[in-house]
Amino acid sequence: MDVIQVQDASVPALGLGTWQLTGPRCRETVQTALEMGYRHVDTAQAYGNERQVGMGIQAADVDREDVFLVTKLDGGNRSARRVRQSARESMNRLGTDSLDLLLIHWPNLPWMPALSETLGAMNDLVDDGLVDHIGVSNFSPSLLDEARELSDAPILTDQVQYHPYWDQRKLLDYCRIHDVLLTAYSPLARGGVLDDPALVQIGNRYGKSPAQVALRWLVQQPGVAAIPKASSREHLDANLAIFDFELTDEEMAEIRSPSKAKTGYHYLRSQLPF
Repeated sequence: MDVIQVQDASVPALGLGTWQLTGPRCRETVQTALEMGYRHVDTAQAYGNERQVGMGIQAADVDREDVFLVTKLDGGNRSARRVRQSARESMNRLGTDSLDLLLIHWPNLPWMPALSETLGAMNDLVDDGLVDHIGVSNFSPSLLDEARELSDAPILTDQVQYHPYWDQRKLLDYCRIHDVLLTAYSPLARGGVLDDPALVQIGNRYGKSPAQVALRWLVQQPGVAAIPKASSREHLDANLAIFDFELTDEEMAEIRSPSKAKTGYHYLRSQLPF
């Protein structure tokens, strides 16, 4: 497993996303993933599976201190009181006395407390030793810049949707300048990469699947981690098998091509329910 050094943290480049994983299946997946070699687990208060994620971590033959554990604040937990209270509730559900990373799940809406209040309470959790690092999710470069200005504790990451069909170069450039990790969720475009002709062709050169090529493309970029969701042992194993090959500069550029982004735009539009 490659590790990304960002600020004072060491973050495993590939993590396990747990969105839509619930019940015994979630617990078993987390346990299996950790025992296979995963060390980065991502969840959220909104996912409703923190208890199962915690049970999976406890069941695995892996020390808690070796797991980089991430959760996110729900929209209703943005006041100073609810940040502190809900973070402790998350830790209780996860069966841990500290979090490696706590994120704001989405930008604060007008009816929510000010971003400064939310970040101030998150900073208190860092000062109290309950949270090692804080970050944001789904923030634009301008919002990320605002968050960095408002927070005494460094913003470790911005977790956003990122894959070959979703251009995040502007955000990635900002993150690299300011030593912020970009964490890519939905890195396989909800399965959209699986039939991509270019990814199929590139994968054939290395004996890899299109999904493995897409993940390799992400983690090969400096300052990018990926958190694909997987539940079967087969997919968990396949996602891990991306550190034994390297894409050429030409292949990296081909995957990032503007024509692919345009194709991806139409693909993503086709997935919308309206």
